[in-house]
Amino acid sequence: MSHTTQRQKMKFSLFRSTLTVSAVLAGMLGTTACKDYLDIDPVAYSNTEVAFLDVAGATSTVIGAYDMLSGDTGYGTRVNLYYPYDSDEMQAIPGQAFNAGNLGIARYAALPVNNEITNPFNNLYQGIERANICIKYIPQMDAYKNGSAADTAALHRLYGEVLTLRAQYLFEAIRNWGDVPAPFVPTIDAPDVKLPNADRNATYDRLIADLLQAEKLVPWRTAAGTTNERITKGAVKALRARLALYRGGYSLYGLEMKRQPDYLEYYKIARQECLELMAKRGEHTLNPSFENLWRSVNQLQFDPAREIIFEVAEGASSAVSDSKLGYYNGPRQNASTTFGSSTGSIGALPTYFYAFDSTDLRRDVTVTLYTVESNNQQKAVTLTAATDGKFRRHWRTPALPGTGNYLGYNWPLIRFADVLLMFAEADNELNGPTAAALAAVQEVRNRGYGSASAAGARLTLPGNKADMFNLIANERFLELGGEGIRKYDLIRWNLLSTKLAEAKANLTALKNGTGNYARIPLTQYYRVLTNGTVQFARSFYRPAPATAPAGTTAIGWRSAMTDALIANLASEYKPNAGKELFPYPQGTIDTDPNVKQNAGY
Repeated sequence: MSHTTQRQKMKFSLFRSTLTVSAVLAGMLGTTACKDYLDIDPVAYSNTEVAFLDVAGATSTVIGAYDMLSGDTGYGTRVNLYYPYDSDEMQAIPGQAFNAGNLGIARYAALPVNNEITNPFNNLYQGIERANICIKYIPQMDAYKNGSAADTAALHRLYGEVLTLRAQYLFEAIRNWGDVPAPFVPTIDAPDVKLPNADRNATYDRLIADLLQAEKLVPWRTAAGTTNERITKGAVKALRARLALYRGGYSLYGLEMKRQPDYLEYYKIARQECLELMAKRGEHTLNPSFENLWRSVNQLQFDPAREIIFEVAEGASSAVSDSKLGYYNGPRQNASTTFGSSTGSIGALPTYFYAFDSTDLRRDVTVTLYTVESNNQQKAVTLTAATDGKFRRHWRTPALPGTGNYLGYNWPLIRFADVLLMFAEADNELNGPTAAALAAVQEVRNRGYGSASAAGARLTLPGNKADMFNLIANERFLELGGEGIRKYDLIRWNLLSTKLAEAKANLTALKNGTGNYARIPLTQYYRVLTNGTVQFARSFYRPAPATAPAGTTAIGWRSAMTDALIANLASEYKPNAGKELFPYPQGTIDTDPNVKQNAGY
């Protein structure tokens, strides 16, 4: 069976199974994406008896717990394409003012009544409730302890999966809202559904312990049978490392960024989990080609190197189960093309393009400098109109013409490259600059340039921890662009304010052609090749002539920069104003007097 067929089969199975247990889940959950997270009907025990009667029923119900990852209010659009921006790499719809929806979030002016805050928040709590129901009832099944070896193994795996799903849902809530209510039992078992804010560190500790248990219950990817998007041991270990780094990082308390005094204990956890993953290269490793990794995503295939360790299954062209990846983001495309339309709503900062070395192959995968016109030919855009590029509709296989905005692209939550860089970060924090940490960074860098020789001289080991951190942070900046990670990295490092200010200063220097940007051309020239692709005729790094070379078209480059565009980046962000976290939805505040609104709202 081809990789493409396997992915499509898993997605269809996920959607179909949700429908087959819809009556059960309706009774169990009694909630929709537009309701408050507390508005959940009690569990009907007769329904749970049906759902957890056998392995097949339990599997279907666990798939229902997976379901809340996908769709518009999950990692189909809002959580992964609205929430991570603006940052110093990408910006939502550059040039447009903040509004009451997605750009209120992007410009750090979110309001409690914003539906783009309310609906994803409620969606996460539906996922938590579904996971809690499974966590309660699966261990009570007779087959969990007394069934056949196959049934017992299947149910233990399911139990490990839902422990991990609950951790992912709560993690996403914590990093966006802070001290969120943390239900660990189904609503029917809660003495009071009006839960207060829970200490995020205690919640993290519980989740990190849960994941230690979960990783013992689920198989490695190669032992998990048919390739699909189900959680396996590598995903649990990678997520546990990520949660440990967040627990050990800075977080907003009131209007102040703080780090807990015991933070090094969590860097030890992250380091160990990454080490264990790095020792299992037969399970997960880097794809030799950065471009081929992202081509496989756009071709609806699983990466043969299994670099993507944990991904969200998206499909069925539905707002509740699919993603707008490649439609909402990526290069703009005309609806009349063979490939279909896209809106190009995530811009790449001009300074992010210039953060890459000219020979770094990741630059032209991560950032796109063209649109696709109605004749299927590319057309170059100004430097200020660059977009993110890892999800491109014209790379999709098979092509999907028209204006449909659900393309079936999975969302990668964690890649092996991230594991290498998490290891380097944790190792440096614990031990200072080490050869092992440098080797992990070098491996990512070598792949980025295509080979060790192409990467040029090997990185030299910095002389102190701060310089090594800067090297690691920069490599994360280049490697993980457009994957919804940078803003949260900056927050946990307490660098969001610093880096946003630095980005604006660099954008101003680029506009003025000063400092590191003194030789950047005012104008760029391009031609369209016979295959319809854009070829830039002049260097991006040297001044250009005033007269267009023969056979080329001129476009604004540095000259396209304006003060208004620079000011538009994170326009409403102010240091020490509490904007590193979102406000709780107004409906939650109104219905739960125990939840206190975040400071600054």
